Amino acid sequence: MNINPTDKAQPDAGENVLLEQRLAVESIRTFLNSKTSYDVLPVSYRLIVLDTSLLVKKSLNVLLQNNIVSAPLWDSQTSRFAGLLTSSDFINVIQYYFSNPDKFELVDKLQLDGLKDIERAIGVDPLDTASIHPSRPLYEACIKMMESRSGRIPLIDKDEETRREIVVSVLTQYRILKFVALNCRETRFLKRPIGDLNIISDQNLKSCNMTTPVIDVIQLLTHAGVSSVPIVDENGFLVNVYEAVDVLGLIKGGIYNDLSLTVGEALMRRSDDFEGVYTCTRNDKLSTIMDNIRKSRVHRFFVVDEAGRLMGVLTLSDILKYILLGTN
Repeated sequence: MNINPTDKAQPDAGENVLLEQRLAVESIRTFLNSKTSYDVLPVSYRLIVLDTSLLVKKSLNVLLQNNIVSAPLWDSQTSRFAGLLTSSDFINVIQYYFSNPDKFELVDKLQLDGLKDIERAIGVDPLDTASIHPSRPLYEACIKMMESRSGRIPLIDKDEETRREIVVSVLTQYRILKFVALNCRETRFLKRPIGDLNIISDQNLKSCNMTTPVIDVIQLLTHAGVSSVPIVDENGFLVNVYEAVDVLGLIKGGIYNDLSLTVGEALMRRSDDFEGVYTCTRNDKLSTIMDNIRKSRVHRFFVVDEAGRLMGVLTLSDILKYILLGTN
């Protein structure tokens, strides 16, 4: 019996989506390997580097005045990159102060190079000191970024004549994913629902409500190792988010009394340029998520059900890890 080629089983729509997604992810990885960190940097940008002899409270004012949440540190004694300052480091200082209220004078006069002593005293990881040369493949920079606790990777070059280190910039997960969303047409084929990709964090999800004291949220941020805590009402509906960077505005000038405020009171002091809360459902496709990253400055998506109840969180780290290492 002759078999007509057209009688052979054709792949169904679901199999086509699986194949297209796998090929799209492979293509994006190839793209990342073909680029360097220099390709991601804008033509013109501002970089703020802080000397390790600067007072911690003054460094906080620099971050707030320039609307940034991290900055590379420079040790002028050794002329070397000394680590990356982030909101987590300020939260560590707060934790130390609340455990040692009699040490306010020490905290008030603390310099950036003294953060290691604070972090050792409260038993947390020291400053992130990971870095990468900007001419290395972008894929390699992404992998190194995933290994850092800050979700950022400083780009460190060397002067050809003096061999002294030069801080070029700091690469973030958002900048990488936006670069991919803008330059890889293959993101259109990421059509599998995110709920099928095992990339949503939905186990032991921490949340708070409007009446939770800020200091309790700080404890959640520290112990859970996250950069934000979703705010829900008594029925579990998502109403807002409290971020690690929100803490910085409350301790401006070295004043720690405002940490006794409730989350709701603290949000009244949030700056007008807050980017908002982004949500999605388990049925949303990764292509839609990437399109949102292309259009808006997004740091995370809270996953909700059809009624708006909090179900999980999808972070930029989750997305980047899937693109770099995902197998499905």
